[in-house]
Amino acid sequence: MSELIHNREYRIKALKELIMDLHRGKSVDEVKQRFKEIIKDVSAEEVSAMEQALIQEGMPVEEVQRLCDVHAAIFKDVLEQKPEPHAIPGHPLNTFFKENRAIEKLIDTEINPRLEGLKNAPAESEREAALSLLEKVNLLFDVEKHYKRKEELLFPYLEKYGIYGPSKVMWGVDDEIRNDLKQVRDMLYNYRPGSKAEVVEKVTALTNKIKEMIFKEEKILLPTAEQKLTEDEWYEIYRSEDEIGYCLVEPEAEWKPQRVDLDKMGETIADDTTKGFVKFPTGMLTPKEIELIFNHLPVDITFVDKDDTVRYFSATKERIFTRPKTIIGRKVQNCHPPASYHIVEKILRNFKEGKKDVEEFWINLHGKLVYIRYFAVRDEAGNYMGTIEVTQEISRIKELQGEKRLLED
Repeated sequence: MSELIHNREYRIKALKELIMDLHRGKSVDEVKQRFKEIIKDVSAEEVSAMEQALIQEGMPVEEVQRLCDVHAAIFKDVLEQKPEPHAIPGHPLNTFFKENRAIEKLIDTEINPRLEGLKNAPAESEREAALSLLEKVNLLFDVEKHYKRKEELLFPYLEKYGIYGPSKVMWGVDDEIRNDLKQVRDMLYNYRPGSKAEVVEKVTALTNKIKEMIFKEEKILLPTAEQKLTEDEWYEIYRSEDEIGYCLVEPEAEWKPQRVDLDKMGETIADDTTKGFVKFPTGMLTPKEIELIFNHLPVDITFVDKDDTVRYFSATKERIFTRPKTIIGRKVQNCHPPASYHIVEKILRNFKEGKKDVEEFWINLHGKLVYIRYFAVRDEAGNYMGTIEVTQEISRIKELQGEKRLLED
């Protein structure tokens, strides 16, 4: 039996059966006793793989998410004994951990004492106590940056390795915390006399949920990420962190990994994973994907280079103005009627001289309201590189009113 217990495929299958028992209503103690041999040395990666397998086999993400706290409770004892991921100052892992300590400190030393103050406040002082608590709860909104870095920087790399469970389950719980935070803020700001018990219950549930998320991050998510991600990938995350920002604390130091060639970061690497791709600072696309993206945009695009030569136009299904392929390589001035020549010249001259960056017109054409915009294209140094013409039919856009937030069948 022991060789089976250490077989990963068998263990994942057994863990799934364990969780299915929980979903069928069995208690944590019952399940722990039955599966104690499997549980005793479970890894964070196996917990993630188990949840992902349940989702792939058809269990709704919402159902896995609903009982994810119970899942964590099953493995809590053994996971708490496992060493925390190694992290050096400035490393994204270290920053996640430091932020979690700051969140816990805010809850334990600032929010909980003021929550206790609200509990014990006499009726005439309740609103003052609620506003005092609100001051510290507002600081918790900084957790948005922590969750956003996790969701937008870390999850994509885990998914690259086929690990989808955390992004599907944790992101949903993150959103619950975001919504709960807003509700707590509104309840405290618009505090109603007599609602003390309700407010205390809501704040307590919120802080408990945030702490449970910290446990899941540090005992399941981050150890899995540390095991899977390369140093180059961690450095890509590190370079993007500033754009999103940090939660309550800043990184302790600048991190410069020794193995990463900092001078070559961002260059196209000709290996099996990037051959045939055009690599941009924000991602990679094949030439075919680039073509399809331009052709599916709800606008017509034409690009004229710095020498006034037409280099490209998108082939959308319903172009507003016809564009024969013979215009490629022609001077843009020659693609317009003589009466429009001086207008084209003035637009280009203003862009080249830096007097303007945008020019726009709108006209009625065959029952359509057509919006035409010209944008100067400049490089990082501000040098003029060409002009983009963007044409769009905006009749329907102009008629929009109110909001649409729901998806129609």
